[in-house]
Amino acid sequence: MPKRKSESGPDTQAAVMLRKTFARLREEHGVTFQELDDRTTYTRAYLHKLETGARLGSPEVWQALDVAFGTRDQLYQLYVLAKDGLFGDRYAKFMKLEQEARVQYLYSASAIPGLLQTEEYAAALLGEARRDEMELREDVAARMSRQEILRGEDAPHFRALLDEAVFYRTAKDPEVWRGQLEALLEWMEQPNVEIQVVPFSAGLHDLMGGVLTVLWLPDGRSVAYSESATGGELIEESGRVEAMKLSYDLLRDRVLSVAETREFIRKLIKEIPPCATEPT
Repeated sequence: MPKRKSESGPDTQAAVMLRKTFARLREEHGVTFQELDDRTTYTRAYLHKLETGARLGSPEVWQALDVAFGTRDQLYQLYVLAKDGLFGDRYAKFMKLEQEARVQYLYSASAIPGLLQTEEYAAALLGEARRDEMELREDVAARMSRQEILRGEDAPHFRALLDEAVFYRTAKDPEVWRGQLEALLEWMEQPNVEIQVVPFSAGLHDLMGGVLTVLWLPDGRSVAYSESATGGELIEESGRVEAMKLSYDLLRDRVLSVAETREFIRKLIKEIPPCATEPT
């Protein structure tokens, strides 16, 4: 998925007000970042990023600062308003449509998609961007909460086609990778979730190199979201969406069956070396 724009996204009025209010309160109370570090569980470096707008933060940090300043929920309420500007307009619209979708088809070329990631795999993947610990916890938590759309009575039918390359770009920690593969098998036990591998033998196809998501909406429309390393595009024009659906359908004809995919994943799990144990 594209990066969350809490780091470098455009300011919203609420986001600017939030950090200005934080700076004003800190000045009025005559406290340094180090003193707030001592009063809360958040580092001075992280708190500095909140005040400069480098990070939007989480509900917990603003609630903790409200306690520290005695401002009830003033900062928290500003955070709630600012959070609406966390994503770019088009991605925000996609996220809203994803919540409404009755059917979701996804193709991923290089990594386990966020909706199927374990917390440990997500932390390993997002940690490659050298986030500090607090930032990493926020981003992982956001990714995990998004998975709730696949659970429950109203969950959409979800099909993921994962390129075989995904399974050979493993997590550095074998146990993290084992846990992720086992999680895929668990997802496949849900009646609304199908996962299939696109084998190398499928050859070239026009979805290579990125991530494609197609959503079927309750009003009969379909939309698509195409992602690459440089960004994402929400596609609503019917002709382009139909072309992408056709590409997806043509690729689906060349994938492993669900049963074959299960066996493929089980074989990879067996090939992971066992965790070394301490001698007794």
